[in-house]
Amino acid sequence: MDFDFRPAWWLPGPHLQTVWGRLARSTRQVPFRREVLETPDGDELVLDHLEGPPGSPRLLFLHGLEGSSHSVYAQGLLAEAARRGWRGTAVNFRSCARDPKRLSRTLPNRRPRLYHSGETSDFGFAVETMWRREPSARHVAAGASLGGNVLLKWLGENPGQRMIASAAAISTPYDLAAGSKHLERRMGRLYVRGLLATLRKKAVEAARRFPEAAARIDVERARRARTFQEFDDAATAPLHGFASAEEYYAKSSSIGYLGAIRTPTLCLSAQDDPFLPAEVLARAKAAASPSVRFVTTVRGGHVGFVSSGRQRYWAEKVVLNWLASS
Repeated sequence: MDFDFRPAWWLPGPHLQTVWGRLARSTRQVPFRREVLETPDGDELVLDHLEGPPGSPRLLFLHGLEGSSHSVYAQGLLAEAARRGWRGTAVNFRSCARDPKRLSRTLPNRRPRLYHSGETSDFGFAVETMWRREPSARHVAAGASLGGNVLLKWLGENPGQRMIASAAAISTPYDLAAGSKHLERRMGRLYVRGLLATLRKKAVEAARRFPEAAARIDVERARRARTFQEFDDAATAPLHGFASAEEYYAKSSSIGYLGAIRTPTLCLSAQDDPFLPAEVLARAKAAASPSVRFVTTVRGGHVGFVSSGRQRYWAEKVVLNWLASS
């Protein structure tokens, strides 16, 4: 399999690679059929399905932090799957599903919780639901960024699973504590600023709607948070049962689960990913089981991998090739 990435010469540096697709691509590349599942705890999990030939392979996809099924990288990967005659299911994390009529608006969930990098039960529920409906079909999975962390953690937690035949993770933040510290510097603060703007609103809204959430979230600290560590310590960790941001990072980082994975899995990252220090990639590779194939490019940014070749968005072709052949 060809893993030779030739970055677009007109996008020098990791930041242009990271943001280009978000500026240049459509958020409506594929049509969806929406389904809302009732979760075991009485909440809603929104799935967006890409239709295709009966019995064809199905790709389950997990988006990144504050993304959705309409994120351009999700749309691109599912469009590539459609070109191959596959079907797809994009799993929207709780509080992340977009209103189809107004994509800038997210749909609230019904329970006093949100989502986080280590929450794998919703993905497991979605996988089991789709597999039970069609156990004879081939099911594969991919995740980007936070979604990659969730996918890898779930695979490590379930080494004997037979529902997902192969998997791929793109630009995974394997060590959440290291990634959080890395983003406190230089240009990283700009990414954090944009993501925290919506995360803060969700935390405040959860505290307003649910007494249980209000009792756990330190709303004023969450409002003042300027780093992921500050926000996670005030909101994410206490809302989801962790004693601190440090405990949340330690228990949720996928690097601790890579060694248990038995499913053929591709981990695709760039050394210049602005969301993670490069040294973490070496540690993650060393921790992984033989079932995990690491591909690390020199350039590519964070879920970027914009190429100068015919396949403009290189990672999408590589991931689909891997899932088809593994």
